[in-house]
Amino acid sequence: MAKLYLLRHGQSIWNLQNRFTGWVDISLSENGKAEAKKAGLKIASEKIDVAFTSTLTRAQQTLFSVLEANTPCKGYTIMRDPSLSRYMEYKASKEDEETLKVYVNEALNERDYGKLKGMNKDSAREQFGEEQVKIWRRSFDVPPPEGESLKDTAARSVPYFKENIVKELKAGKTVLVVAHGNSLRSLVMHIENMTSEQILEFEMKTGVLHMYSFDENMKMTEKAILDE
Repeated sequence: MAKLYLLRHGQSIWNLQNRFTGWVDISLSENGKAEAKKAGLKIASEKIDVAFTSTLTRAQQTLFSVLEANTPCKGYTIMRDPSLSRYMEYKASKEDEETLKVYVNEALNERDYGKLKGMNKDSAREQFGEEQVKIWRRSFDVPPPEGESLKDTAARSVPYFKENIVKELKAGKTVLVVAHGNSLRSLVMHIENMTSEQILEFEMKTGVLHMYSFDENMKMTEKAILDE
């Protein structure tokens, strides 16, 4: 039986400062580091077969913290974009089969907040009005100026999920995906077949694991939020 863990990164320093982040490459706060460690301890004894993450530091920091706590993980190899050929030019050996592969791709990045990036959310409400900011933040298909909507984010994250992650699940593997609130919400929307209205009410807390189990036909058999 295949198992999928989805994990939003721990609190970032801009989450703490109540700022729009998007693709700005911000690190974890001290609380975020603690959240990542706590998540890691929840699956410390579970063998992760393959992992996926975004290109952004806060997601990777969280992932590596989880893997450091994971007893079966004896090491990992970062699998970068194949176009960056120098990273992947090595002669594979039998020993590599025991090394966890971590795939990094910007398809799993947070939604791009465009002109809002770096702004304090309260300041944005004062400048643009509370209702307009709410529309940018909570609607499915209305992007902020020069940014992405959740629909736009799903247009890159869901195809990546189908092409790269589903094949690992079909092989019966345990997969860990560490990414961002909106890229993960787009995956949850796809996995749980939610409507655009339903996903707007769904939140991904920082540092909280969401678990899904699937049978050999990729039918979901179990789901759980590991929040305590």
